[in-house]
Amino acid sequence: MLRDDATVEALQNASHMAEVRGRSLWADARARFFRNKAAVGGFVLLMMIAAFALFGGLLSEWEPDFVDFSLMGANASEGVPSFETGHYFGTDSSGRDLYARVVQGTGISLMVGVVGAVVAVIVGTLYGAIAGYFGGRVDGTMMRAVDILMSIPFMFVLILMLVIFGRSIFMLFLGIGLISWLDMARIARGQTLTIKNKEFVEVAVATGVHPLRIILRHIVPNLLGIVIVYATLLVPNMIIFESFISFLGLGVQEPNTSLGALISEGASQMQYGVLWQLFFPLLFFVFTIFAFFFVGDGLRDALDPKDR
Repeated sequence: MLRDDATVEALQNASHMAEVRGRSLWADARARFFRNKAAVGGFVLLMMIAAFALFGGLLSEWEPDFVDFSLMGANASEGVPSFETGHYFGTDSSGRDLYARVVQGTGISLMVGVVGAVVAVIVGTLYGAIAGYFGGRVDGTMMRAVDILMSIPFMFVLILMLVIFGRSIFMLFLGIGLISWLDMARIARGQTLTIKNKEFVEVAVATGVHPLRIILRHIVPNLLGIVIVYATLLVPNMIIFESFISFLGLGVQEPNTSLGALISEGASQMQYGVLWQLFFPLLFFVFTIFAFFFVGDGLRDALDPKDR
C-alpha cells in the first residue's frame, strides 16, 4: 500500500515537472505579466484609450472642425460641458466641439508615438545587431557615428527639421523616429555581443550560413524581449516629444490637432476661467503616459524576472 502511494506521488511529481518543463518562455512571461496588477490595469486603460481614439468619434454629434460662431471669443466661457447641447467636453475658444477634438488629438498622438517607436526600434535593432555581430572596425566605426549623433541636441534637430522642411505629420514621424533609434542601437549592440557567442550562432557560422541571414534569423529574434520592453517605454517618450513640439506650435497643424496642441490652447484660456479646455486633454495625456509606463514596467519584469 505504501509502495502504491509512493508510486502515485512520484507520478504526480513527474507529471508536474513535465508540465513545468513544457511551458515556454513566452508562456511564463505572460503568466508573470498578468500577475502584475499595475501592468494589467495599465493594459486595460491603454485598450480603453485606443478604443476611444478609434471609435469615440461615433458618439460625437459634431465634427472636429465645425465652428459654432455663437461660442467664439468672448462667448467661449459659455461653451461649458453639457450632454444637452452634445458638447460632452464643452467647446474650445474657436467654438469647436472639444470632445471631437480630444478624440482626434488622442488618435494622432498615439499614432505619432507608435509609428515613431516602430521606426526607431526597427532601425536601431538592425543597426545595433549588425555592429555587434561583425565587431572590430565595423563595430567601432558604426558606434562612433552613433556617439556623434547622440552628442547633437535631439530637440534642436527636430525643431530645425520642422522649420526647414515644413510642419507636417510626416516630418514629425520622420524626425522623431529617425533620431530616436540611437539608444536602441546601443542596447541591441550590447545584447548582440553576448548572443553571437552562443552555440546556435557558432553552428550557423560553421555550416556556412550568410551573416545577414544569421542576424535576421538568429540574432534579431533573440532580441525581441528587450526590444518589446524598450518599445513600450519609447512610445510615451515619443508622445511627450510630439506634445512638446505641438505645444510650441511646430507640430500638428490646423485643422488637425494633437493632445499637445489642445493642452497649449487650454493653457492659454486658464486666465479666463475656462478650465475644461485644459482639463480633458491633459487627463487623456496623463492617462496615456502612465498606461504605457505601467505596461512597459510589467513587460520588463515579465521578460526578465532576474531584474525584479
